[in-house]
Amino acid sequence: MTHSRFEQTRIQQLVSPYAPDAPPRLPLDFGDYLSLLWRIDHHADSAKRARYYRQCATALGMALELPSVLMRVVESTPSGGVTTQITNLPYRGERLVDAPDRKAAIVQLMQIRDDTLRIGTYQESWNNSYPGSGIEDVELRERTFAILFTALQGQYSNFGRLLLVVDIVLSDLLIGMGASAAEFALHELISDYNYPDPNDARVKKDYAL
Repeated sequence: MTHSRFEQTRIQQLVSPYAPDAPPRLPLDFGDYLSLLWRIDHHADSAKRARYYRQCATALGMALELPSVLMRVVESTPSGGVTTQITNLPYRGERLVDAPDRKAAIVQLMQIRDDTLRIGTYQESWNNSYPGSGIEDVELRERTFAILFTALQGQYSNFGRLLLVVDIVLSDLLIGMGASAAEFALHELISDYNYPDPNDARVKKDYAL
């Protein structure tokens, strides 16, 4: 199966760090919002980075005109529990008759999204050396590297497409059918919605700490 260059670039953005030194190149949409929420939780042990990602998510959420109930949940939930807490949104709406089923679907889709992001960003957790670099058996070490650095990376271009389809369904479940079509360029978010400017020296310094 072949994928367009745009799809691959989109996937790369969704798993990117959204950091000041690696700002998003494509316009941001609801999928990027979900990735920013994941980053808030992923950096729960770093107050400054979690705050940075929360500012990014808040700005994008305002631009997308996301439901106030979703924005309030994100704002009031401590880092580390945001993506879990938003699975309860079906119970905060007016239509409660199918809330348990919608929550069950959201939980499963968010888990798939989490797993996909973790695979796509696993290199970020390498602290010093490559995984398996200390294996003394040369043949076994090379076979391990072949999986981690060749097979996994080669297959992720296909596996990562899950993010594109999962995000469409999650947007329908969380904010309503067809409500995720809007997208905003980074410069628009910076100038109109107070998105952290990656060129701002203070933003760079705070993120690096």
